[in-house]
Amino acid sequence: MAVLSWKHHTLIQSLLERGPLTEKEFHLIFTGITGQNPGTHQGKFNDYLLKINRELSYVQLDLRACRDPYDGRVYFGVVNNVSDDQSKLGTKYSVPQIAFFKAIVETIAQDVTAEGTICNLDALNIKLENQVLNSSGSQSQDVPAAFKNFTMSHKEKTLDQLVKDKWLCYTEDDNIGLGVRSILDLRSWFHNVGVPSCQVCNEAGFKAKLCPNDGCVVRIHHYCLKKRFSQKGVLVCPSCETQWQYQPPKAEPIEVENEETEPVQSQPSSNPSPSQPSLRSKRKRQRLNDAETAGCSSQESGANRKRVTRSSAHPR
Repeated sequence: MAVLSWKHHTLIQSLLERGPLTEKEFHLIFTGITGQNPGTHQGKFNDYLLKINRELSYVQLDLRACRDPYDGRVYFGVVNNVSDDQSKLGTKYSVPQIAFFKAIVETIAQDVTAEGTICNLDALNIKLENQVLNSSGSQSQDVPAAFKNFTMSHKEKTLDQLVKDKWLCYTEDDNIGLGVRSILDLRSWFHNVGVPSCQVCNEAGFKAKLCPNDGCVVRIHHYCLKKRFSQKGVLVCPSCETQWQYQPPKAEPIEVENEETEPVQSQPSSNPSPSQPSLRSKRKRQRLNDAETAGCSSQESGANRKRVTRSSAHPR
């Protein structure tokens, strides 16, 4: 059993206190603690992470990294490897809020176009009744009162809280995508529910570029495509050999950050400024108005709804 120094504990605490950090932020903390740059001391950095994970495994935690498919950046975070009744008690979210979040994740994961987003109004019109299952696993007719009383206002507040906590993210086109916490925590879930993987990195391809051939099931993340095109110039599908055309993604997540979260030290970040909620409220009203003007469909909402389908849907 490895013995961790205060430096290891500071790295762990920074992730627990501040949530997932970008690779740049985490590297800056590591440099501030050890005096060594991970870019030039990769072996030292990996050794720290290995020792930390050996200790965290005793409490069913894991320090892992992921690449955000929305902006291509690498993030580090600590995740819980166990989903039991005890671990569920640690959440600050209510049962209807968790059901609402689950419905959003399922809708994004099941989208055959792999856009990785859901329209804001479609999310707000999700019916929580579809998330109530009976003992046999089918939809139950006995809907809890808490679900019936979960209003549109509750959903709006829940969305903003989920974005703040990095479970979801707002994209530049005002749609809703999965946050970096979800990408870190739900890695096994994506695999278990059959979300197709990226052909290059083998991570979940819920937001990815589809093969131009409608009969092909290959998906590749935008950043994986960019890397491949920069190396080869021309890329053909590894399965059907159809030539790929690369176009950078338009939608990237909007991060709600404080001005104080510039180059970080080991201390946790400051609380958001009091003016932030009013700015978010103004932006939210504008987002809803724009969505209504654009005619965002809200009639096909629900966890099992697919917003847009290809001319020939890919088989699972």
